[in-house]
Amino acid sequence: MTLRTALGELLDYNYWARDRQLQACAALSQEQFLSVRDTLAHLVAVEWIWLERWRGRSPQALLAAEELPTLAAISERWSAVERELRAFLGGLSDEALEHPFTYVNSKGETWTYLLWLAVFHVLNHQSYHRGQVTMQLRLLGFEPPQVDFLVAHDMGFRL
Repeated sequence: MTLRTALGELLDYNYWARDRQLQACAALSQEQFLSVRDTLAHLVAVEWIWLERWRGRSPQALLAAEELPTLAAISERWSAVERELRAFLGGLSDEALEHPFTYVNSKGETWTYLLWLAVFHVLNHQSYHRGQVTMQLRLLGFEPPQVDFLVAHDMGFRL
């Protein structure tokens, strides 16, 4: 398996898990939704800012949660980011993924990483915060969907 293929499959899994959680969030009242909104908005914002960095731009701030006031707004924005991210990564070779890229973070610090390492970082970051959404759903009295990697595999998700 190539690096590009492995990252592509992890990206597919990332969006499979995202969709399961967004579907679960559809059962929340607006008041309940507000308790998970900031985490979901953070997930969207992180994918967006890293995509911008990979494109050679260095935004100085994440999208504000207030810009995404509803589940529909989050879903729409996240779908748009997903399309752009897939288009960007889909056009890269393994060789391109192994090249360094440099960006300036919101503190004005300059960092350089191999592109594949940063992609993996984002996917790991998303998994971490999905755990927070799971906890938030439980605290609201909802049974969250299972979003584990091997659960996806066992359910027949193509990995």
